[in-house]
Amino acid sequence: MVPLATCERLGASGVKSTEVEEIRILRPDDWHLHLRDGAMLRSVLPDTAARFGRAIVMPNLNPPITTVAAAAAYRQRILAALPEGMRFTPLMTLYLTEATPVAEIRAAKESGLVHAVKYYPAGATTNSENGVRDLRQVLPVLAAMEELDLPLLMHGEVTDPAVDVFDREAVFIDRHLAPLRRDFPELRMVLEHVTTSTAVDFVQAAGPRTAATITAHHLLLNRNALFQGGIRPHHYCLPVLKREQHRQALIAAATSGSPQFFLGTDSAPHPRSAKESSCGCAGIYTAHAAIELYAEAFAQANALDRLEDFASRHGPAFYGLPCNPEQVTLRRETWPVPERLGCGDETVVPLRAGEQVFWRLLPF
Repeated sequence: MVPLATCERLGASGVKSTEVEEIRILRPDDWHLHLRDGAMLRSVLPDTAARFGRAIVMPNLNPPITTVAAAAAYRQRILAALPEGMRFTPLMTLYLTEATPVAEIRAAKESGLVHAVKYYPAGATTNSENGVRDLRQVLPVLAAMEELDLPLLMHGEVTDPAVDVFDREAVFIDRHLAPLRRDFPELRMVLEHVTTSTAVDFVQAAGPRTAATITAHHLLLNRNALFQGGIRPHHYCLPVLKREQHRQALIAAATSGSPQFFLGTDSAPHPRSAKESSCGCAGIYTAHAAIELYAEAFAQANALDRLEDFASRHGPAFYGLPCNPEQVTLRRETWPVPERLGCGDETVVPLRAGEQVFWRLLPF
């Protein structure tokens, strides 16, 4: 693991966040991103590439990315979709199934392009039908990952229908994550898009080989946002938004300075028709304003001086990568978010559609 000292610190001004009009930080990375494929990929990729130097790209396509060869091909499609003049590096992942062979894990480590393996409980979220139903079936794979130092990324929810949807993260930690942490002490693990104080407490107590990503929408919204003026399908995501006390715990974790917490947008585009239906898809699209929304959350917490660590330094340190060398500038400036974004023949409704964002990323 690369120590944080290898990334030059810019230094805090000591000025209150409410008084700051402009900040410069090392270019951030997104450690949890959905880019989809085809026309959707070509439409959403520029939003991410305009803000982030790198991103951990989720493998839950249909069919899923289960092999190094499939990851390499997907990476080439991403690079081919990148607009001319934009600089962006996709960091690929494999989708863990009960049929994943140990040999594929070794090939992934040797490839240099696969940076982690993603665990989806079967049926937990979008395109997770091929996920893991019985963790005992993948123990040899996890042992190989521990030996080779290849991180395990986890959608941390159980799918037991007897468990309330708002409790699924906490039950996952108790039933599955705690035993995994005990049985594989050297395996690097990331509990992704954490949503509860339970998850924050577990990660903090688990030591430096356990980390968590936090989304902008979970920092800015609580579960009341699902019902403002009626059902709000574009605020529906998994794990679902939680109570205000949990949002406050996430803010405290993100702004704490702990290297165990870092930025992962979980930006997840779906066509408007798939969201506004009798059985709408889970996912919130935030890539259009991602770092700006994080700046807003940190400013509200009077912690803008901690944004660079969270967005630009902690993730690279955990993954053993250098920080991005360039800097970006964010200015306190209000701008309107479109009602719809064109994505091929479809449209996507972004977070804050028809409303405003209060920070702007300047061109660099």
